[in-house]
Amino acid sequence: MADRIEVPVRVYWEDTDAGGIVYHASYLRFMERARSEWLRALGVDQVALRERERLQFAVVDMQVEWKRAARHDDLLRVSAVPSASRGASFTFLQQVRRDGELLVEATVRVAAIDSDTLKPRRLPPELTKLLA
Repeated sequence: MADRIEVPVRVYWEDTDAGGIVYHASYLRFMERARSEWLRALGVDQVALRERERLQFAVVDMQVEWKRAARHDDLLRVSAVPSASRGASFTFLQQVRRDGELLVEATVRVAAIDSDTLKPRRLPPELTKLLA
């Protein structure tokens, strides 16, 4: 499996609730960015994959533990570490940290799906090689 990736994410007003605390669903967007950057680092163009192969990815399972809150203007580090791969899915361990302090931890399973039918589909061999 390809290596870990870590991306910086600045918390903006749009990411927070009325009290300036990061809204829980915002962390899911932050983790999505890290997974997308992981694919980009492998040379996977998700738009081209969808258009050429009629394949895209969807989160099918997520276990999240929120440990501490982040606030407006915090600079976070969001990591994605692939941990397992099966025929049509792969799993990530993800963390959100602020100055080394663990704020959120998640296990995320992503499935490859057919862009037209939205049904699970095996990964193409060239993509399977990249993920190995």
